[in-house]
Amino acid sequence: MDNARYQKAYEVQEYAKKLNIVLEYLPPYSPNLNLIERFWKFTKKIIVRNKYYETFDSFVSAFTSFFQSLDLYKSSLESLLTLNFEIITNN
Repeated sequence: MDNARYQKAYEVQEYAKKLNIVLEYLPPYSPNLNLIERFWKFTKKIIVRNKYYETFDSFVSAFTSFFQSLDLYKSSLESLLTLNFEIITNN
């Protein structure tokens, strides 16, 4: 979990305990471990980087088109949004 305030709420903690779920939190600043951060970075790369939109509507349209055609980016997203992380140790 990414340390959002609501994730640490008493109700969430108690409900997790009731369901026998151990909540694991990411380090305070770790965008590379947070899958949504990786997805947004990819999204901005496709839609925003080196692009100019004449109007806000065309900008919104670019986002809409992107989300409607995510299957075109399936292989890129599958390799990007993986839970396989490199573990660095102090050996």
